[in-house]
Amino acid sequence: MLHFILRRLIWMVVTFFITTMVVFAIIQLPPGDFMTSYVERVVAEGGQAGQDTAESLRRIYGLDQPAPIQYLKWMKGIITRGDLGLAFDPNPTPINRIIWERVWLTMGLCLGSLLITWLIAFFIGIYSAVRQYSLGDYAFTFLGFIGIAVPSFLLALVLMYLRFKYFGITTTGLFSNEYINAPWSLGRFADLLKNIWLPMLILAMEGTATLVRVMRANLLDELRKPYVITARAKGLPETRLLLKYPVRLALNPFVSTLGWTLPNLMSGSVILGVVMNLPTTGPMLLRALLIQDMYLAGAVILILSMLTIIGTLLSDLLLAWLDPRIRYQ
Repeated sequence: MLHFILRRLIWMVVTFFITTMVVFAIIQLPPGDFMTSYVERVVAEGGQAGQDTAESLRRIYGLDQPAPIQYLKWMKGIITRGDLGLAFDPNPTPINRIIWERVWLTMGLCLGSLLITWLIAFFIGIYSAVRQYSLGDYAFTFLGFIGIAVPSFLLALVLMYLRFKYFGITTTGLFSNEYINAPWSLGRFADLLKNIWLPMLILAMEGTATLVRVMRANLLDELRKPYVITARAKGLPETRLLLKYPVRLALNPFVSTLGWTLPNLMSGSVILGVVMNLPTTGPMLLRALLIQDMYLAGAVILILSMLTIIGTLLSDLLLAWLDPRIRYQ
């Protein structure tokens, strides 16, 4: 098992460095840079700015250097100091100072949604497989197709409208007005719990619908295998028969989805964050991409990519724990 974990960790490090190169190449693709966008905005607002100003700012912040040099400096800061660089809007500010609260809020939202997704999908998937073609199976299948078809942002708009129309509650953000800029306290945490459940539930709906279908299909495949028929013929109680082998084996593909479910929730939270005005990384990433704040955009994309790598590592470890055969492949 230790050898398996070490192998996965080595590949994780290699994948991380390849990911940083791809991320930096992507944020360098659009023409121009933040300084060009900054000068254009100043001129559009009637201010005084010119090409000399842009060139001066590029020299100050090292944006006039070749892309490989910028990449090496960026990586040196990340590896040696944990420094993600500077965010330029509205003023040059260390990214570490402005991003981590949003990252933790985003991760809390996504992990909570993932827990809801797994719990609902696990039990409904088992029920649908055991009661195949029953009324409940048809009902959950119908709801699952709706969950897959309806995007999270549209569901958010509908629920926000209904909540405001019938209860007079405006559903935006994760905090009440008095706690938006307040320091962390027990009261602020309680306010977060009061407001986070709706976006968490909305974000979980699409993933739940997909995983229910995965769990149902996997378990149906296991229930038709000879060892289940033999155990049932020998009189093994149905609940023990179901939980001892078929459910455990059906969990393998279910657990393997963690590698893409977590980043999918993160990317879904980008759109949901903009629609519901959440203080997560989504609106920040969109703003950074629009104004070409390259280091801020690169930091957010890099964090999203790392979540994919970590999710894949966790799914590999869970699979190895569930099925020892995987450790020796």
